[in-house]
Amino acid sequence: MAGALGRKAVDYVRSKEFRDYLMSTHFWGPVANWGLPIAAINDMKKSPEIVSGRMTFALCFYSLAFMRFAYKVQPRNWLLFACHFTNEIAQLIQGGRLIKYRFEKKN
Repeated sequence: MAGALGRKAVDYVRSKEFRDYLMSTHFWGPVANWGLPIAAINDMKKSPEIVSGRMTFALCFYSLAFMRFAYKVQPRNWLLFACHFTNEIAQLIQGGRLIKYRFEKKN
């Protein structure tokens, strides 16, 4: 069973369809976009005082819009969807850290 599944995966990777996918914007667009969630996740190690509330808010809406786009476009672009879903979660966490920091700063 696992051997057959492995063979099927190898056959797909060697197919023209997969090579065409690797040379398309459906692949390279999301790969380039992964810089956003990676940067947000990396910034979680830093002080929340460097977080920009306006930019976090803008990136939340940006990722929501592109999650919808990635789902609606045909064929569906699951790699782009995953990228923006990850970014949405990271930005919400960053926003929460900023709100907590500002409330603690007031007290």
